Amino acid sequence: MIERVRVLVVDDSAFNRRTIIKILEAVPGVEVVGYAGNGEEGLRKVFDLQPDLITLDLEMPRMDGFSFLRIVMQNRPTPVIVVSARSEDENVFRALDFGAVEFIAKPSARVSPELFNIRQDLVTKVREIARTDMKKVLVRPSAEPCVTGAETKTSKFRSAAREEGLRQVVIGASTGGPPALQTILAAIRPPVPVGFAIAQHMPPGFTRAFADRLNKFCALEVCEASSGDVMRPGRVLVAPGGKNLVFRRRGGEVLARVVDPAEDQRYVPSVDDLFASASDVFGPDLLGVVLTGMGNDGARGVACVKKAGGQVLAEAEETSVVFGMPKEAIATGSVDKIVALPEMGRAILRRCGF
Repeated sequence: MIERVRVLVVDDSAFNRRTIIKILEAVPGVEVVGYAGNGEEGLRKVFDLQPDLITLDLEMPRMDGFSFLRIVMQNRPTPVIVVSARSEDENVFRALDFGAVEFIAKPSARVSPELFNIRQDLVTKVREIARTDMKKVLVRPSAEPCVTGAETKTSKFRSAAREEGLRQVVIGASTGGPPALQTILAAIRPPVPVGFAIAQHMPPGFTRAFADRLNKFCALEVCEASSGDVMRPGRVLVAPGGKNLVFRRRGGEVLARVVDPAEDQRYVPSVDDLFASASDVFGPDLLGVVLTGMGNDGARGVACVKKAGGQVLAEAEETSVVFGMPKEAIATGSVDKIVALPEMGRAILRRCGF
């Protein structure tokens, strides 16, 4: 475990740099060893100072964040947290593809004292992500965008639905989750008579772009969930950022409900709430999957899945960017099998009987 975390702050805004530095310097065990106002300066300081972790703005003069990430990951892989404005949501997911480990949303695209509101999130992620093994981040199976049209996706899966009843997969993830989910869903090909629902810890405003991105890379129909959406085979519903996704029955259908989290709820969208609700609705026809992430969200949920007669898979430590959520799920005794990420897609299909 790293006792002292040495951080480099890279941001072209002097106000943002000062704010992030002020937040981090107040944290015991964290030392800001340098800062840079553009990518070129940042690169020099990466090699000179050799920080444990980097906070990075993406839109910068002289060298943007993507060029910076590519060079860093090729020459001195270092955990990177992207600190991004909401308007850069698609860029955030590109940055994760380039090797960034996590991101934090700026409260405003403009220079504003509201940036201090990211303090708790930033401190938590700096402490956790500084321990990341970058080999797990950079060794990821590549994925090609799926060329299947939306109309074809929907019609194929409808025709493939099983007669004996609904089958459902619920997946929970946090840090390292977006690329892991892309890897899993890209490996699943039609016809697959099973529905999927995802709770990925993510702030408001980013999950629509995330769902759209997943939709490009897999043969399933992926969308951000809305209340009233019908859960059907071949469809993937992504819980909206800042909200929770739960289910209810209406006759022979299962409908999604998007609800506000409890005031004291730490992890949102909640994996526990998604798993517990799905357990009530799907019972023994449910498969729960816990992927990489910090914290213990999902531990209570997997116990609900097992109590209802369902099955549970957890990602193996060897591929988890952060082995927090899978570890806590495994500790409950409710996990049926521990699976490395490259095998998870096939393991899901086997558990669902395909």
